[in-house]
Amino acid sequence: MIELRDVRKAFNQGQHNEYWALSGISLAIEAKQVTALRGPSGSGKTTLLTLIGCLARPTSGRVTLHGRDISGLPERFLTDIRRKTFGFVFQQFNLIKGLSAIENVMLPAYPTGRPHRELAARAEALLERLRLAHRRDARVEWLSGGEQQRVAIARALINDPEVLIADEPTANLDTALAKEFMAILESFGAEGRTVILTSHDPLVVESAAVNRVVDMRDGLLVAP
Repeated sequence: MIELRDVRKAFNQGQHNEYWALSGISLAIEAKQVTALRGPSGSGKTTLLTLIGCLARPTSGRVTLHGRDISGLPERFLTDIRRKTFGFVFQQFNLIKGLSAIENVMLPAYPTGRPHRELAARAEALLERLRLAHRRDARVEWLSGGEQQRVAIARALINDPEVLIADEPTANLDTALAKEFMAILESFGAEGRTVILTSHDPLVVESAAVNRVVDMRDGLLVAP
């Protein structure tokens, strides 16, 4: 489904502080599987996740989606691919303060042009699934950390993406909330959704919900 071929990524290329975050990654990610990228801070796993999710382009190498090379597409095409293919759950959640839970969930769907009533019904169904229907009208800054994460998950699913991407999803959660997230993740795997996440949390990478763990260090894959 997603394939990376000798992908390299540099920051500040050609300057005195040039830094290569990825130094030649070749990796195939299977559809309808939960894949975890594991490695210490600075290993390149988050950078790799941004390339997979079309949030950045590789400095060299190729990224293909369903056999189509997307590495050099113009930004307007990458935006369309992101919106239709990927849903994102960020480590800091990136919710919009001052807006309610349901308003945050609906935001990524507005550019699609779908009717407001249809979007609201979809958002309400997602909040209901994640046991947040009673908090639909609460401002997100009033929610607990676990509730905010569930809003972020609902927002990531509003466009029914083929792939869910999560960057260190349990980093800011206690053990009980981390286990709750893994239960949600397991339900996504059971329904055949592709999930790609980064983590060095044993609770995540050793979970039965994860089908494959890819180890990274210093911008390279670590051979099993």
